[in-house]
Amino acid sequence: MNGYLNESNFLMVEEGFTTRDLLENLLGELCQEGQQQHQALFVADLGDIVKKHLCFLKALPRVKPHFPVKCNGSEGVLRLLAELGAGFACANKAEISRVQGIGVPPDRIFYSSPCKQVAHLRYAASHGVRLMAFDNEVELGKVARSHPRARMLLGITADSIPAAHPSLSFGSTLESCGHLLQAAKDQAVEVVGISFHLGSRGLEAQAWAQAVATAQLVFDMGTELGHHMHLLDIGGGFPATEDTRAPLEEIAAGINSALDLYFPEGSGVEIIARPGRYYVTSAFTLAVSITALEEIPVEQPGSDEEECGSKKSLVYHLSDGIYGAFSCLLFDSPCPRPRLHRRPCPEQPWHSCSLRGPRGHSEGASIAEGLRLPQLHVGDWLIFGDMGAYSMPTSPLGTAGGAQARVTYAMSRMAWKAIQLLQGKPPQTEEERESLCTPLSCGWEMAETLCVPPVFAPAGII
Repeated sequence: MNGYLNESNFLMVEEGFTTRDLLENLLGELCQEGQQQHQALFVADLGDIVKKHLCFLKALPRVKPHFPVKCNGSEGVLRLLAELGAGFACANKAEISRVQGIGVPPDRIFYSSPCKQVAHLRYAASHGVRLMAFDNEVELGKVARSHPRARMLLGITADSIPAAHPSLSFGSTLESCGHLLQAAKDQAVEVVGISFHLGSRGLEAQAWAQAVATAQLVFDMGTELGHHMHLLDIGGGFPATEDTRAPLEEIAAGINSALDLYFPEGSGVEIIARPGRYYVTSAFTLAVSITALEEIPVEQPGSDEEECGSKKSLVYHLSDGIYGAFSCLLFDSPCPRPRLHRRPCPEQPWHSCSLRGPRGHSEGASIAEGLRLPQLHVGDWLIFGDMGAYSMPTSPLGTAGGAQARVTYAMSRMAWKAIQLLQGKPPQTEEERESLCTPLSCGWEMAETLCVPPVFAPAGII
């Protein structure tokens, strides 16, 4: 093993467990101890992330993932992805420090922010992080003065339709790329490739083809000016859950076709990507307790509430809010529908409900509106699935009592063996080999097909 992750970092469980199972056990223990109100709890299935990684390698064999730390900077996730050989996209000094703090070398770090503070640039320079992005002359000037050994990716916009808020749009237009590449040449700043990020447009096959085609045009511009162009960053925008309208395999087929057309194998161009939500969304399940409730009478006769036999609407205040475990809502993520920890009585009436953060805290803002739930009580728990992305704030602003959610990491033995296979350490016994190929393992056999050492050598981009 590479030493980033070991068995002390997680609970080892048998294949077939679910985060819901483990969370139910943890909540049962808390209830037995009389802890009716508690900070929010996450259970993270690291094996789910391993499976996502295997699927990514199989679907996009030429693409090296660099995980955006801002999406989920929890230590278990970072250690696992480092163990798997992934790179990291860091937005600031704190994220670079966090990744290097677990031992990740600088040649696996991409300082991806398009707007960098000078102090952070100097920190990157002093810690050997050289790969970074720019999309305007101001950023280029900062880099030339503060980090002259940087190797730059020119960020281009992948949108064919103007953004609704142009001031919030990142990336250089095709028309201005030539000027920026010349400016970099004049200031002796090395440009080594192109970067784009589709975001929510990543589920549109045509968007990938268009962005890759545009990148190829800019590659030619840079080459003509004498830049050694050899790296393409295709950003993020990969599906986070299985119920998305475009599965990874379908998107990957379009990406692979575009790469084969514009950057074929043998062209000397390395490809990286920044899958964030894809890796972690489905791996995390959250439990929050109800800390307070308010009853609001229903005033309009003939409303849905009266038809259901209920004449009130309820507001539940939870033990965490939008500046804590629900910070994903600030990134335009829909709030998953909660599940109940305890099954309600069949005759119990259901009410119109809304969910809010802790009462009296700055995050008491709305989490969800218009839900229908049975009568719940202070101390009851609600469970939310698919909560791995943008739910781990770097500072506990507004969280109840200043405490961040506790995370319990778990991984199946099968997933742990798959990691060893990826690192060229095949199972030692026939029994172990057979277990990796059973239907229960649900795809672990991919680890064997991908085990061609080295699966992930350092990216070689620095």
